Amino acid sequence: MSDFTGHVPGSREYRRLLIGLFFGGVATFAQLYATQAVLPAIASDVASGPSGAALTVSASTLGLAAAVIPWSLVADRIGRVPAMAIGVVTATLLGAVTPFANDLGSLLALRLLEGIALGAVPAVALAYLSEEVSPRFVAAAAGSYIAGTTVGGLSGRVASGLIGEVAGWRWGVASVVLLCVVSAAVFLTLVPAARGFVPGRSRTVKGPSVRRRLGLNLRSSVQWALYTQAFLLMGAFVAVYNYLGFHLAASPFSLAPAVVTLLFLAYLAGTVSSPRAGALAVRYGRLPVLLVSTGVMAIGAAAMLIPSVVAVVVGLIAFTAGFFAAHAVASGWTPVAAHPEARAQASSLYYLGYYAGSSVFGWLLGLVFASTGWASFLAVVLGMCAVALLIAALALRAAPASPR
Repeated sequence: MSDFTGHVPGSREYRRLLIGLFFGGVATFAQLYATQAVLPAIASDVASGPSGAALTVSASTLGLAAAVIPWSLVADRIGRVPAMAIGVVTATLLGAVTPFANDLGSLLALRLLEGIALGAVPAVALAYLSEEVSPRFVAAAAGSYIAGTTVGGLSGRVASGLIGEVAGWRWGVASVVLLCVVSAAVFLTLVPAARGFVPGRSRTVKGPSVRRRLGLNLRSSVQWALYTQAFLLMGAFVAVYNYLGFHLAASPFSLAPAVVTLLFLAYLAGTVSSPRAGALAVRYGRLPVLLVSTGVMAIGAAAMLIPSVVAVVVGLIAFTAGFFAAHAVASGWTPVAAHPEARAQASSLYYLGYYAGSSVFGWLLGLVFASTGWASFLAVVLGMCAVALLIAALALRAAPASPR
């Protein structure tokens, strides 16, 4: 193992790793956001307001946020690939049960458990990448993985939204399960066994304890800055996608649910921008790409203030592209900037911030939207982008400016 320096582009194992993790991202994120496109239908069915229905998204992301650190510890003991495999299979089984929930309480409980199981993939995938891919190409490889998450998020939303309008939200959510079964099978078949990490080595080789590994990251200003990016940008992103459907269904737009569902195709902008951001980070450095990406996200949010469908669509595309570019850079930067013995925990803490932001702001900004309207809602989103950009500019200058 000491001679292994990481897979490089062009090799068979590198291709298998990227394709496998791509489909792992699809299987994970199609399930995670399967209810988001049918939130108005859920709100009507269970007699809850927009923020109440959005709890079906927040429950799954909260479960994921709570599980990422435990999953990183499991992966240290049993291996990266086995941990991800257990998580994605368990989540798919729970996803198959979710449409049978009879009330909001049981639905939220199942979504919480599903999120806990889904935590295995984001908790481990980037640490796995940083150990298995040659360091120079980690940023680009991370971008490809993030592209898979965008395809998963898009396909889950579109499938549940379109089928949900015809057959009800339960059938819409159920339709996502088949996609996840196929994607999980491809993931399990292709992703190569780890060569850059030995499971359980902390028990046989002297190294940092779990508390020490977490502490190494929590004492790093660079890591905190990256976690803040995750918390604020993901919170803003999920909130916009949670409540945009309610906004466009109302006057002056009054769009049909099927038309609103098609707006999730804006996710394709993230599919393009995330690997592109990784490639640009290799060429120009991570910080400039992160700052520009966050700026594009803010510009997109500002455009959605204009009461025009065209402006909203263009703004949503820019907002989505900017977010996924920023996420690809920040998430790929996190394990590379961490202590070599604490990479899994660094990624887990990043995703703890990421999904904590999703859970908190995905619900909290619904109260802003319901009480003060769309303009105030977007003003908060713009403020979150501005704070994230300022923290990155100040705190990440001391970090390596280019992949290493």
